Amino acid sequence: MNTTTAGPRPGNDAPHTLRGVVELVSSMRFAIALLTVICIASVIGTVLKQQEPVTNYVNQFGPFWAELFMAIRLNTVYSAWWFLLILAFLVVSTSLCIARNTPKILADLKSYKENIRENSLLAFHHRAEAQLAGSPADEAQRVGQALAQGGWKVRLQQRGEAWMVAAKAGGVNKVGYLAAHSAIVLVCLGGLLDGDLIVRAQMWLGGKEVYAGGGMISEVPAQHRLSASNPTFRGNLLVAEGTQSSTAILNQSGGIVLQELPFAIELKKFIVEYYSTGMPKLFASEIVIHDRETGEKVPARVEVNHPARHRGIEIYQSSFDDGGSSVKLKAVPLDGSGKTFEVEGTIGGSTALTRGQGSGADRMSLEYTGLRVINVENIADANGGGAVDPRKVDLRSSLDERLGAANKTTTRKNLRNVGPSITYKLRDAAGQAREFHNYMLPVDLGEGVPLFLMGMRDTPAESFRYLRVPADENGAMDGFLRLRAALSDTALREQAVRNYARQATDPARPELAQQLTASTSRALALFAGADAAPGKPAGGLQAVSDFLEANVPEGERARAGEVLVRILNGALFELVQLSRERAGLQPLPRDDRTQAFMSLAVLALSDVHAYPAPMAFALQDFKQVQASVFQVTRSPGRLIVYVGCALLILGIFAMLYVRERRLWVWLSPGAQGSQARMALSTNRKLMDVDREFQRLKDRLLGDKR
Repeated sequence: MNTTTAGPRPGNDAPHTLRGVVELVSSMRFAIALLTVICIASVIGTVLKQQEPVTNYVNQFGPFWAELFMAIRLNTVYSAWWFLLILAFLVVSTSLCIARNTPKILADLKSYKENIRENSLLAFHHRAEAQLAGSPADEAQRVGQALAQGGWKVRLQQRGEAWMVAAKAGGVNKVGYLAAHSAIVLVCLGGLLDGDLIVRAQMWLGGKEVYAGGGMISEVPAQHRLSASNPTFRGNLLVAEGTQSSTAILNQSGGIVLQELPFAIELKKFIVEYYSTGMPKLFASEIVIHDRETGEKVPARVEVNHPARHRGIEIYQSSFDDGGSSVKLKAVPLDGSGKTFEVEGTIGGSTALTRGQGSGADRMSLEYTGLRVINVENIADANGGGAVDPRKVDLRSSLDERLGAANKTTTRKNLRNVGPSITYKLRDAAGQAREFHNYMLPVDLGEGVPLFLMGMRDTPAESFRYLRVPADENGAMDGFLRLRAALSDTALREQAVRNYARQATDPARPELAQQLTASTSRALALFAGADAAPGKPAGGLQAVSDFLEANVPEGERARAGEVLVRILNGALFELVQLSRERAGLQPLPRDDRTQAFMSLAVLALSDVHAYPAPMAFALQDFKQVQASVFQVTRSPGRLIVYVGCALLILGIFAMLYVRERRLWVWLSPGAQGSQARMALSTNRKLMDVDREFQRLKDRLLGDKR
């Protein structure tokens, strides 16, 4: 019996259109087409991040494609109405195929087809004839016993003095067809049960709505909450150390829905273990489950891939976050004002800042967005630590660098923990915000002097751009800040210019000192931004460059630039010494470290003019409070999916590796004993069938024909 792909036909009295629709839906071609569409949609859902904020899609793909994704629900493929509809059609189509073929398969499994006619055996590809010594009855018993010993199911039929021996094997092949198709139905049903279908049904029929606002979870109205008896859900739960929570968040395309749990989760301790490089290797949470109904307190440990289970709900370790750490920040004045202050807050909170007085005061909000205690960065040289010799051609080394294991790279990494960092936002009165990321400790980047890295970006889609401030001999920013304040002081600049001119010229030639003083004063004023014109750079090296382009002929700019930079460096060094003298410190020695500090300080002073805020906030102290993000799931369809997967494996194995075979041996009276005629039928023509038929012929009929 061969299974067909044609659909079942309704009665002749049914309308022609209905018969056509039923035949289309129940055909295997239709099911395969639906399965192909589902596979394509699943690929899209895997490649495209799901349930991201709309701004993320706009930043990554642009407004047009983001709007298109929202319209056809590609941002929520697995809960989109068209995806669920395709799944439903696939279930119906496959179920109709199973309903059509199951009676035929069951009937075929019971049938031995012993009523086949003698002459029909001559039409088979595998057939043989032989003369046997015994009577038809004796030979029928012998052949039947031999086949039964070989694992065949045998039935004997007597027709007068002749006998028909009908045998079959490999009936599991037909069962594999039912198992594989039933698996598709079960997996789809399990996916529908564990998806958003039940949640959406409650929203449609139970008057529930998506919540798109903000605020505390306890203040969200009841129409945005699902009851604890919800049969299926998948949500996230954030619990800080020392606190407990019993409300999970279910992300929806237009907002969120809150899911009440029959228990509360209390986080006793969050555990993180690190490798020697500083990379995390273990996340674990010591929790206590407070049962609402019984009041029982159940301690448990949740690790990645090792969930806890209570009342049919799985608790997975999803990620971790900040649980409201307290931080102390110090304002670092980058505008040369020298005014500093400290602020304290908690991650997730904000502090109001005011600059100036009266109606013209500049009001901003400092939002504490993130604290990272450990930051593992790659400090390796991007050039591999040396120059490349163009004359060297080593094909073998080049191939070895690019072939082999997937973890091999052409550049070496130097992973190092560079210490804590703080992320915050400065939001103005109009609601516009910039994000800043500052490291607490100076980082040694191989520049001769450690650097404080202070990053900023205008939008989350951009990477951070860092202002690199050199550390002084005490590993602090005080030396640079004194220099920045001194650069803004006109009197100190003039004194530094006089000191530099006095040291750089011969006292016997006062006219040279006067000329050098004028040039140095002008260069230092340009660099400090004191002579900035409207529409021109406020200061830094860019202001000096624009001055040269406007006042020096093109052929002389290179030489004039070298002279001006040398003068500028000398004047800034004298300015550093004056700032240290005012602070009661010893002068800087003229060594390599001082030279490296001055080179980096000049670049930092130039970049300060492009920094979008008058001050930065450096992390001074913190008290970390960690939080675990749990994924809580109630998935009744999981067991159905597991059963479906097992059936799919068994069904495919049975269909691919088990051959259905049927064998008939007709025994009729002959001149001496009995005349035998044998035929073999199989659902696949393979070389193994030829060998098996030869073995059966030798065993049952011997070598005679």
